[in-house]
Amino acid sequence: MNHHASPWWRRAGTRMLDMLFPPRCLGCGADVMQAGLLCGTCVSQLHLITSPYCHRCALPFPSRAAGGPTLTCTTCAETPPPWHEGRAAMVYDDVPRRLILPLKYADRTENAALLARYMAAAATGLVHKDSIFIPVPLHRLRLFARRYNQAALLACALARRTGAMALPDGLERLRATPTLKGKGRARRQDIMQGAIGVRAHRRRDIAGRHVIVVDDVMTTGATLAACARSLRDAGAARVDVLAAARACGQHEQQ
Repeated sequence: MNHHASPWWRRAGTRMLDMLFPPRCLGCGADVMQAGLLCGTCVSQLHLITSPYCHRCALPFPSRAAGGPTLTCTTCAETPPPWHEGRAAMVYDDVPRRLILPLKYADRTENAALLARYMAAAATGLVHKDSIFIPVPLHRLRLFARRYNQAALLACALARRTGAMALPDGLERLRATPTLKGKGRARRQDIMQGAIGVRAHRRRDIAGRHVIVVDDVMTTGATLAACARSLRDAGAARVDVLAAARACGQHEQQ
């Protein structure tokens, strides 16, 4: 007997809901067999980040040789980020944009579970049962306007999928910062300097632990770097970063 099978009433309810509200692709709205998934066309358009990629910032390499012996991009080699390893599930282009922007700005919170599925796959070998997922925080004013933090939803979905722990309030924005969109790497770093800290009542939970900072999109890494520095200062044993998507090329300034 399969003890993990859904009870008959839940399966019947799901079929009834599917009849009343046919499941749609989260990317384009096309019909799909099961809610919460992408259609075949959208899946085929995903550019999942698989080896070879920079182990520090998840930037995809065109070839194994392009990554060099350490699989580290030029930027990370010249200025190593303050975290140990960086992963991202997919390149930030058309389909990921249609998943992430509605999650971020249009209450499409159901997209978090789908993105977390791809993120968990990208984090294979990185996550352990004692790891802690901590989201990039929003300032309280922005959180009040949006009503939720999309990175926190991703962190909690990752915890459910992997069995690791999520600490949604581990970090806090110490001051409101302007949008980083359109700003260069150096300016982003200046803006984020000292903008994020560890909440005082969470320092004991973080000290000596493996922390994975979670965000929706990794661009220049300025925000993730601010998070990683604060976590290291609070005594985290190791800090890694994990994003749903990695901005590349022209999208790095967005």
